[in-house]
Amino acid sequence: MVDNAASTSLIPMLIAATESAMPAEKRLLADDLAIRTLPAGLRPLVRRQRTRRWLRRLMDRQDPGIWNSLACRKRYFDEQTAALLHDTEALVVLGAGLDTRACRLAAPAAIPAFEVDLPVNIALKQRRIPLPGNVVPVAIDFERQDLATGLAESGYRTDAKTLFLWEGVTQYLTETAVHATLKTLATAPSGSHLIFSYIRQDFIAGTNLDGCPAAHRRFVAGQGIWRFGLHPGSVSGLLAEHGWREVEQVGGGEYTERFLTPLGRGGERVPDIERCVTATKI
Repeated sequence: MVDNAASTSLIPMLIAATESAMPAEKRLLADDLAIRTLPAGLRPLVRRQRTRRWLRRLMDRQDPGIWNSLACRKRYFDEQTAALLHDTEALVVLGAGLDTRACRLAAPAAIPAFEVDLPVNIALKQRRIPLPGNVVPVAIDFERQDLATGLAESGYRTDAKTLFLWEGVTQYLTETAVHATLKTLATAPSGSHLIFSYIRQDFIAGTNLDGCPAAHRRFVAGQGIWRFGLHPGSVSGLLAEHGWREVEQVGGGEYTERFLTPLGRGGERVPDIERCVTATKI
């Protein structure tokens, strides 16, 4: 995973803050903390309708629909997290970045939450959002350090029924690191939940860019920081290897039906290069 919080977390949080500033009947997200994760110079931009439209057009210029893709991903994680927290004894956010769910959703419910990320990312976030007492930062590198050890040293109980969130992370990891993480999660108690996102393998391979060639040039062909992908049909088997059952998988079509159409935004594009999965521990 890259070691620059700005490159991995800033854009999704800029989208979250911008959508949250829109009128309630049009917005995809309602994250009142998102604006606090942004550099001070960006915050006034999301408060102005004209600059909100400009930001979205700028982002969609090269990869049409990428704004909606990221916004819908965050909306899906928000809804699933809210729905599953009642059946949870602990929340673990893998690659937390600047995300605010532990503060917004777990803290009010008094559920122990653990935010796992690189030390530089954790330090950046703590400068912008002080963490509530029940939210514990866990500083590790998925590629080089043991996740189970880091969580245990931070007070995580392995017998706690846990909701694991793994948003926008797997593509930055090697296949070895993805399997190592799933191997650790395999020890979770039955009835635990996992929500994660992944990039399609055919996008990584360059055989199906779905109208987003600039993203492929930047993240795959250029910087080479997107390394791992999955075929939608292989997700269930991968999860089963580690004791998880796929409950649901969603992408562009489902996002349009669930989120955009009810807001009168059903004609807007959502590429299907990234998908989200909810799974339950067997």
